Amino acid sequence: MTAQTDTPGSVTTVYKVSGMSCGHCEGAVSGELSELAGVTSVKAVASTGEVTVVSTAVLDTEAVRSAVDEAGFELVGQA
Repeated sequence: MTAQTDTPGSVTTVYKVSGMSCGHCEGAVSGELSELAGVTSVKAVASTGEVTVVSTAVLDTEAVRSAVDEAGFELVGQA
């Protein structure tokens, strides 16, 4: 697991997502992940397939997978 604590009460996790190819893809993934409870920030980068999520606690992987799937992409795992 590559989750790390940046500041007290804040956890940053980088996920690998396949299928993103443009800004619209980044927005779709970011939008779905932003709706998860505890998420405070999401940054998706299509060129690397990485999505950085900052949250108040470690997120449930299946919840992240479901949100990425809802956006139309596949969660490969954590970077």
